[in-house]
Amino acid sequence: MNATTAVVDAVPSPVRLKAVAGPGQPEPTPALEQLYRAFESEMLVPLWTEIGGLMPSHPRSQAAAHLWRWSRLKDLAAEAGRIVPVGRGGERRAIALANPALGGRPYATPTLWAAIQYLMPGEDAPEHRHSQHAFRFVVEGEGVWTVVNGDAVRMSRGDFLPQAGWNMHAHHNAATEPMAWIDGLDIPFAYYTESQFFEHGRNAIDQAERGTPERSVSERLWGHPGLRPLSQPDAPQATPLLAYRWADTDRALGDQLALEEEGHAAGQGATLSPGHAAVRYTNPATGRDVLPTIRAEMHRVRAGARTRSTREVGSSVWQVFDGEGSVQVGERQWAVSRGDLFVVPSWQPLRLQAAAGTQSLDLFRFCDAPIFEALHQHRVQVDPD
Repeated sequence: MNATTAVVDAVPSPVRLKAVAGPGQPEPTPALEQLYRAFESEMLVPLWTEIGGLMPSHPRSQAAAHLWRWSRLKDLAAEAGRIVPVGRGGERRAIALANPALGGRPYATPTLWAAIQYLMPGEDAPEHRHSQHAFRFVVEGEGVWTVVNGDAVRMSRGDFLPQAGWNMHAHHNAATEPMAWIDGLDIPFAYYTESQFFEHGRNAIDQAERGTPERSVSERLWGHPGLRPLSQPDAPQATPLLAYRWADTDRALGDQLALEEEGHAAGQGATLSPGHAAVRYTNPATGRDVLPTIRAEMHRVRAGARTRSTREVGSSVWQVFDGEGSVQVGERQWAVSRGDLFVVPSWQPLRLQAAAGTQSLDLFRFCDAPIFEALHQHRVQVDPD
């Protein structure tokens, strides 16, 4: 026996097998127990003992449905702003949502990261880049500019700001008040697939990059509906448009509900179901999702209306942008209002209900559907009622 073999043989096996009588299982006998001990020593696991967990009849998510209150998140982020600096090392004052069923990891779902990021007046978050795809969504506030490859992009309430992986980016707060927003990334997916890269950029952005233009370069090139600049490369894998403005999103949702009021039937080009308007943010060069691993949408539920119950392969994170209502995820139900965030695990039914009155319930959603569509494993089930 050589030294290498001895080291390998010394590794204790993590495999533990037990002969149990049951449908589809072999009869427990001394010979079967002996076979199982041999499997353990060679680190082998037979399918017949694991098939129920490996191949269930439908997805059984490891994540749990959970709700985070925006008011509490903001208070804690503000306290962190007072005592935790921003700079090299920590890089960002970002506080991640930890799904209670995922063992304390900073993951909202098995594939998605969501965090509240907080920047004090005059602060800069240093430049860096990473292979993970990311976005920012602003539920309230004004005054922070994100600078992506030197392009300063304004961040305002209701704006969605996607950013593909491996682009240098920094943030600076040019206002006199703190600002908070939501970060979304595919960090857990990159971690599990062991595909992540990270690189520091400059410690400080140039003075010229601290400008506060009303429109970024990306918006001036790509922010014209139906018009594509011929000077730009064909079919970028992620969106080249760095800001999707709330005014445009709001108008699109309002038009859908107005068309429904004018007699255009739900499901026939106006709304998803009575009183439920929705839009998807897309890559203006391809019409596909803004990011290769993340889908982002905005939903509006008319006051007093409720959505159909929907199940989907893959997980999602939702944030209430405005209004009040109730949310049912599986067996969990909550009353929600502006800023509240909740998680919908894979294949758990979701239903939204807007409160009665005059104000609609607006919600931002991001999910991992592009991953499952690329693998031909995506599935959606919508109840007819």
